[in-house]
Amino acid sequence: MRNAREYNFDGLVGPSHNYAGLSFGNVASFSNVRSASNPRLAALQGLAKMRDLAARGFAQAVMPPQARPNFRLLRSLGFSGTDADVLAQAWREAPVILSCAWSAAPMWTANAATVSPSADTRDGRVHFTAANLNNKLHRSEEHVQATRTLRAIFADHDHFVVHDPLPPTPAFGDEGAANHTRFAASHGAAGVEFFVYGRVEFDPSAPFPKKYPARQTLEASQAVARLHGLDPARTVFAAQNPDVIDQGVFHNDVIAVGNGNVLFYHEQAFADEAATIEALRRSVAGVGAEFVPVRVDGGMVPVADAVASYLFNSQLLSKPDGRMALLVPHECRENAAVANYLAGLVSSGGPIDELLEFDLRQSMRNGGGPACLRLRVALTDEQAASLHGSVIMTETLYAQLVEWVERYYRDRVEPKDLMDPQLAIECTTALEALERILGLPGLYDFS
Repeated sequence: MRNAREYNFDGLVGPSHNYAGLSFGNVASFSNVRSASNPRLAALQGLAKMRDLAARGFAQAVMPPQARPNFRLLRSLGFSGTDADVLAQAWREAPVILSCAWSAAPMWTANAATVSPSADTRDGRVHFTAANLNNKLHRSEEHVQATRTLRAIFADHDHFVVHDPLPPTPAFGDEGAANHTRFAASHGAAGVEFFVYGRVEFDPSAPFPKKYPARQTLEASQAVARLHGLDPARTVFAAQNPDVIDQGVFHNDVIAVGNGNVLFYHEQAFADEAATIEALRRSVAGVGAEFVPVRVDGGMVPVADAVASYLFNSQLLSKPDGRMALLVPHECRENAAVANYLAGLVSSGGPIDELLEFDLRQSMRNGGGPACLRLRVALTDEQAASLHGSVIMTETLYAQLVEWVERYYRDRVEPKDLMDPQLAIECTTALEALERILGLPGLYDFS
């Protein structure tokens, strides 16, 4: 076992942050469709969370935003001429496709990839598989830049492997770390990797949701486990409850979150709760840890309240004293059932004894909470030292990024602004400056 820390790579909200409501099945995203957004405030709220966590001693890093609009997508669908012509034509003829090209969804960094630390993999390197996100048009090309970004930051082949995404077919629908977590005695110890899926492509008799799509397949999860060289004895697959998918639980991290030896979950999270918990208990015991499930009864917190507040889409963080803190959004305090539950949770004597509350309302209105904003990567000191670019959050980087946001970001973006070629120019200019701040030249392909 080697010493390792968990780094949270938070997605930096981009300068074109907008509310397009493109994600069918994401209730929060749909409820704010086509309202005005504030990209500047959204980015500053996210940066404030990163800075605060770094100041508290948690390992914190930045994942840069993707370039928008996606002119490659628009041109591949037949829109032509200058960039201004392309935007104008798409606005007239296919405004939904134009919204897809401006999608703000890449900030949900939990969907960027699935990550296995070196303690779990056959070759002793950290493995990443970029998620293909093929269930939604507006997300289906994110893997191009996600792979490019991961290979820029984790470029040292002695320590890291960044795999191509799985084939972009329904059989291998892959949504990344939003349906994956890990349990271990410590971040540097061998662990159990837990994959949750909503659909089985090659078994038509398997349960599936009737209203909203199941985005993660069992076949995709199994393929990622093989690519990463995981030990089958320390890998658990479980089916998500199709009924909660139909209630707006589009990813497992909307209904459960794990860390260390603890799983914080809603009783309706899994298709077979008892079998899932028992499989995790046995596997975690096999790596020398005692599995601790923290179960939330539906009578205390109905699924609708969990979805509305993003209770489970919170960050569960290990503290130096061995206990855990739960990082929640303001919405948890504003929901009576959730607030009452959390008050009892931290005073219960269980492993979670502290709440950290942040205002992330601007990003949350786009359909995700604190856990969606970050990609967890367990790194040894040597691995952390080999990262490329200045992506680890420090006071200096925080000040640089705040100045950058205040210089380049608008404080209001409305639906009609998506046809504005000046906004596209502003976004490119901002990202060119960001490449210099982060020390990642050539991060973006602006051709």
